[in-house]
Amino acid sequence: MPTSKLTLSADKELIQQAKKLAAENGTSVSAMFCRMLRAMVRARGAQEPASPLTRKAAGLVRLPSAAGDERLLEDALAGKYGVRK
Repeated sequence: MPTSKLTLSADKELIQQAKKLAAENGTSVSAMFCRMLRAMVRARGAQEPASPLTRKAAGLVRLPSAAGDERLLEDALAGKYGVRK
């Protein structure tokens, strides 16, 4: 993905700490900043839009509303291995 330049302002001490931290981790302040922002976006639950194929496939499977996860797993495994209770 192409990048664009961004100018930020911070106090000198914080800038020096950021540069030191980046150097200790073998990265740049820019790369460190990008990783931090991506992590924050993921933590908020923001997701990239679903691909067209995913949007098209969404809703194709209807699960029984009364079945719990454990029951669905039991049924799937029983069907796969031919075991019935």
